Amino acid sequence: MDEIDIRVVDTEREREDVFEVRQDVFVAEQGVDEDLEYDEHEETATHFVAYDADEPIGAARLREPKDGVGKVERVAVLESRREDGIGRAVMNAVEERARARGLESLTLHSQTRAAGFYRRLGYERYGEEFEEAGIPHVEMRKSLA
Repeated sequence: MDEIDIRVVDTEREREDVFEVRQDVFVAEQGVDEDLEYDEHEETATHFVAYDADEPIGAARLREPKDGVGKVERVAVLESRREDGIGRAVMNAVEERARARGLESLTLHSQTRAAGFYRRLGYERYGEEFEEAGIPHVEMRKSLA
């Protein structure tokens, strides 16, 4: 495996790569409706893309819906690369950026089956399971202090 390169999206090409990963993971693999996958926050969110050589293999985005609180969204890794540490690398980049922006905590809606991954990264579950895009989710939070 080549070295993984996680970038904050800065070019139209990188942005297209983010959407390609999300299309593969959420729309094609998981059956999420495209109208739900792409929303009004695409233009204002900070997007991240993971590359192995020139191949886009992971993505995420970060928003700040409340002062000091970031929301991690659309974390995706191609199915063939899920056990390679890509998700952890993407989340590390998101958290690093959030800290640099002075955010105090992060929240996310994890698919229930991925909650163990986020728990291992220090996120705690809050509240009951709920459905989002037809998939069971739980809210999780992490302090960056």
